[in-house]
Amino acid sequence: MSTDYLKRILTSKVYDVAVESPLEFAPQVSARIHNKVLLKREDTQAVFSFKLRGAYNKMANLAPAELKRGVIAASAGNHAQGVALSAQRLGVRAVIVMPVTTPQVKVDAVRGWGGEVVLMGDSFSDSYEHAKILEKKEKLTFVHPFDDPDVIAGQGTIGMEILRQHPGPIDAIFVAIGGGGLIAGVAAYVKQLRPEIKIIGVQTEDSDAMVRSIKAGRRVTLNDVGLFSDGTAVKQVGVETFRLARQYVDDYVLVDTDAICAGIKDVFQDTRSVLEPAGALALAGAKRYAAQNKWKDKTLVAITCGANMNFDRLRFVAERADVGEAREAVFALTLPEKRGSFLRLCEAVGSRAVTEFNYRISDAENAHVFVGLQIRSAAEPEKLANSFRKKGFPTIDLTGNEMAKTHLRYMVGGRSTLAEHELLFRFEFPERPGALMKFLGAMNPNWNISLFHYRNQGDDYGRILVGIQVPPEDKKDFKLFLDGLGYPYWNESDNPAYRLFL
Repeated sequence: MSTDYLKRILTSKVYDVAVESPLEFAPQVSARIHNKVLLKREDTQAVFSFKLRGAYNKMANLAPAELKRGVIAASAGNHAQGVALSAQRLGVRAVIVMPVTTPQVKVDAVRGWGGEVVLMGDSFSDSYEHAKILEKKEKLTFVHPFDDPDVIAGQGTIGMEILRQHPGPIDAIFVAIGGGGLIAGVAAYVKQLRPEIKIIGVQTEDSDAMVRSIKAGRRVTLNDVGLFSDGTAVKQVGVETFRLARQYVDDYVLVDTDAICAGIKDVFQDTRSVLEPAGALALAGAKRYAAQNKWKDKTLVAITCGANMNFDRLRFVAERADVGEAREAVFALTLPEKRGSFLRLCEAVGSRAVTEFNYRISDAENAHVFVGLQIRSAAEPEKLANSFRKKGFPTIDLTGNEMAKTHLRYMVGGRSTLAEHELLFRFEFPERPGALMKFLGAMNPNWNISLFHYRNQGDDYGRILVGIQVPPEDKKDFKLFLDGLGYPYWNESDNPAYRLFL
């Protein structure tokens, strides 16, 4: 099978539609992390992602009779565009099943390449099941987004190009992982020709199906996946991609949303291009892996695999990039309600730039302050927190607190005496009509909503914070309600920031 993949990659027919994307030096991020970073710019392809390579190679290798019947695919975006463009070039019909939550910009792009769009289901899994039904019903040929040897080989041409474009030393190639097609193809090629080059897979902390599968020694299916990096939000990796990853991938690294946002900003500063979250995943992983392993003066390649960004998301990305790059720290400070306390706090902050300052009187004894400060390194928040404590201000570092960064900074208020038996939960809702009504309709009418915060951040899903008054005897029913919703959720009832400010 190994030699087969080398041959498949070397004879792939991708260049009818794909270009050999540039391998560009990223000077600013290289200087900051003290390693030479090269960006493999797959975001410059005609569909703004690498996906057309595998899609076209699969379709170009179909038998004439299979191709003539037309093709079908399930995709939330990039694979859909790759299949649609490929079908247009080959002169065949393409039906693309997409979730109803798919941003209009991606639906329009698929239609622009001549694809027939069918909107079905809330997730990729729902769309996939419907696509398989249509495949049989209309006798179409299915083009899988990742778990297919021809698709894997098409993506593997990226590894071939990297070695050709940079014949000198390369220490590691970082690759984003969703279903595993990209890393399987790149690794199958690179490890056979240049085994000394490390292949490092990058996943988000909330969509880590490959990492969990490698640890378990079998394919693991996730119950929920984080939706921010929608291009890699896959619940289960492929059979063949898992086999190749086990054989060839050296290591893995997980990153969070803030690190991805920082990666988007890094690429923008070096190239003036705006990546989608999945497109910046490899760079975010390269930065984290280099820091964890104290790498210096190494040559690192990061594949920027996509740029199909919903413009409205940029507000959220800009807000979170500074935290991800260790440029902002967030704290909850308590100060005594007596003359001069506020001045002493300002003196403790000193000349450091303030990004956020929320004050709420708490009681006759104390007040709580929510403070954001500009920082220069990841080690500073702890030092600052200790400094505030030494100066007499009890302090909680909220820099890594998702609830505080997403909701609390916009709603500092104070606890109500009416909020008896209140539980606080954070949810992610698909951004579509009826999502909130589904939530409210499933809830016991005897449970009162005592707090609610939602802010549209231009995502394909909404982040919502809800306070619900649930009598102790209803705890079991409440758990059934949560599990029956089908939305990812987090219990924030014991979050220290909630106790202080809400």
